[in-house]
Amino acid sequence: MLSRLRASLPLAKAWAGVWLGMLSILALGTTVTVYAQDSAKPAWKYSADLMRPFWQGTVMEGESVLFIRDDKTGEARASVLFPIQQVQAVRNSAGDVMYKEGQDYLWKPGSREIVLPPGSRIVASTAAALRRPAKTQQYELTHRDGDGEILFGARLEYHELQSCITYSHAPDLWTAPVPTPNPKALPRTVHKLATKQPVRIVILGDSISTGCNASGWAEGAPFQPAYPDLLRLHLEKLYQSQVQVTNLSVGGMDTAWALTMVDKVVEPRPDLVIVAFGMNDAAGRPAREYQANIEGVISKVRERLPDTEFILVATMLGNRGWTRLRHELFPEYRDALAKLRGPGIALADLTSVWTRFLELKQDWDQTGNGVNHPNDFGHRVYAQVIATLLAPNVEP
Repeated sequence: MLSRLRASLPLAKAWAGVWLGMLSILALGTTVTVYAQDSAKPAWKYSADLMRPFWQGTVMEGESVLFIRDDKTGEARASVLFPIQQVQAVRNSAGDVMYKEGQDYLWKPGSREIVLPPGSRIVASTAAALRRPAKTQQYELTHRDGDGEILFGARLEYHELQSCITYSHAPDLWTAPVPTPNPKALPRTVHKLATKQPVRIVILGDSISTGCNASGWAEGAPFQPAYPDLLRLHLEKLYQSQVQVTNLSVGGMDTAWALTMVDKVVEPRPDLVIVAFGMNDAAGRPAREYQANIEGVISKVRERLPDTEFILVATMLGNRGWTRLRHELFPEYRDALAKLRGPGIALADLTSVWTRFLELKQDWDQTGNGVNHPNDFGHRVYAQVIATLLAPNVEP
């Protein structure tokens, strides 16, 4: 139990009395439209450009990076995913500061690197600043190299250090697996969306699916919703149909807990169930047990709702520097989920996406908390991958 609790941060039980209103929503597992009932709070504006799958087209919208300053040279730099043809905008993560080329940042055509000149207004950190002495944080996030702990970001600590880059690049540069649109994979749900019938979706997952470290979840600019609400907004815009999302996710939970939630899952009579686990299981659960638990959820739901369809989410990767996770389990979990694909069961492979991210960039570029949550960019990627499975013939 202890290892499982440490494996997903922040956790509702560990935050008793803190962020009470927000966490009461997470603990109850319900999904609401972000700030829909409080007009005094800023609302995130939906953008089809931001929701276009990042691997499509020739413009990357708002890719997040964290500039790291070299202790010896004093120069700060960060890398993006694709070789740059033209930088269109560099902003802070809140989106309210636009930086100036030449004054705040430099780049070369064909390079993936952006450099900050002396006097740049862009926030930069050092690798050393992203660590803390051992046993000085609420959670013990021991670094694999033994040199202290990974800095934990409970809310927007990493968000405030990161910047967002919009740039053009050559087409078809992404080499990792991406969702292949297949109208036959989820025919019932896609048909209901296409014919503008109401669609009911249940999401069952861990703290990533509760929305942790999205700016809207943490009540900070730009107030972007987490992936469950992004998915709902995007599908409603694409199809002009009503999408109801019931989010039963709870931080710290794993596939063993998922088996206990079947009664709650079937209660809204969902057309589609999104099952998203792996981060907490990766503290040590064997892949065969992980697969059996997911398979058990599917079979128990279909005993009562035979027509229900499923998207199985292979999770993002945790920080490879964190000793708490067995990182070899992530691809094993993805492969286990792939074996469960069939009529009405599709795979959203975030594991392969994050594997490629970490080949090209650093974990701190898209982390929300330093160890196992996505930031705003990561939540958009989650929504893009899942939505692609549900929009095989629809262009944004």
